[in-house]
Amino acid sequence: MVNIEDFIKRLEIILDYYSLNASSFADRIGVQRSSLSHLLSGRNKPSLDFILKILDVFPDVDLYWILNGKGTFPKNSEQLDIKENNAEYIGKQNIPTPPNTEIIPENLFSEIKIPNPIPELEIKKTENQNSAKESYSGAIDKIVIFYKNGTFKSYVPD
Repeated sequence: MVNIEDFIKRLEIILDYYSLNASSFADRIGVQRSSLSHLLSGRNKPSLDFILKILDVFPDVDLYWILNGKGTFPKNSEQLDIKENNAEYIGKQNIPTPPNTEIIPENLFSEIKIPNPIPELEIKKTENQNSAKESYSGAIDKIVIFYKNGTFKSYVPD
């Protein structure tokens, strides 16, 4: 159960951290100003939707910290500590790495190259196979290219 008085204090810490007053904070997270006023006065309890809006707009706010005060704010400093502790713990485990796997770096722009797991296939044309042009001699009406993101382009020959 969330202690409302402590929740209000943590909410005020967030307001101070981002240098916002109550009305601008309400506008930023998309709630009515009166709703935030009722929360800060202790009249109302925070809804799940209210908490999720805060977490969505302010990614430095940790869910456990805002609900029950456990953790740190901003959460970026805590995340680094957790990653370092997990790396030390895993390193002490002596867990063998499965064969044919590589460790993918956290930085997407690093120089480590991952080999292609699928070997390239050679395509050989047999005497029986005909190309599309040879098997169909009609004129092309339209070419449509579909992309993986759901878009497409169509080309009509002149």
